Amino acid sequence: MRVLIVDDEPLARERLERLLADVEDVELAGQAGDGVQAVEMIEQERPDLVLLDIQMPGLDGFGVIGALEEPPPIVFVTAYDEYAIRAFEVNALDYLLKPITRERLERAICRAREARAEERDLTSRLAPLLESLASQGHYLARLAVRDRNRIRVLDADEVDWIDVEDERALVHVGGDAYPVRRTLAELEARLDPARFFRAHRSVIVNLDRVEEIIPWFKGSHRLRLTTGAEVDLSRARARALRKILSW
Repeated sequence: MRVLIVDDEPLARERLERLLADVEDVELAGQAGDGVQAVEMIEQERPDLVLLDIQMPGLDGFGVIGALEEPPPIVFVTAYDEYAIRAFEVNALDYLLKPITRERLERAICRAREARAEERDLTSRLAPLLESLASQGHYLARLAVRDRNRIRVLDADEVDWIDVEDERALVHVGGDAYPVRRTLAELEARLDPARFFRAHRSVIVNLDRVEEIIPWFKGSHRLRLTTGAEVDLSRARARALRKILSW
């Protein structure tokens, strides 16, 4: 089993490497020190398992998952509290609570081997975890997008609006648009609803960017943003927006 270590702390990576060296039939696929590097290495190396730190500056562990079209089996490395860990136990392949012991690491790898042998759909198991985090108020602070051949990390506050073109989500920032490997429904669930609003089945807007509400055809409206862009506001969503903005 080829294992990739992802952690922003060099000492933590070194400890995991030492522990892995004592585990039978495990090969180190590499190490990544931040979320962007992790995405690039996962796509290049295609490891059998990723030991993924959650709390990293820039792009955190959940951002790494969201940036991947087909996430590999993931074991979370976390210092989260007990309440969050219960969600991991239900929805994730496994978790390792720092400080990590050899026995606990071996159990996690054993579970990963069993899951691979049973060919479980690990990607589908991650979706409920992200939903659980959203329900606990752990909204996305940063978002990984594709910028040509690079991965760019945006602060959520930078996003003006998000729409769908050719069945892919595009994140608009100023005059630029970046594809992101998430559905609009996934983005809606993970973005703070106090800041981001589903204006239409194919549009999410940053409420801080709404400058004008323009009456349109048959009771629908359009939203003009501070960037000058205009997006559709459906009749059903207009009723919800009235409650938020009191217009």
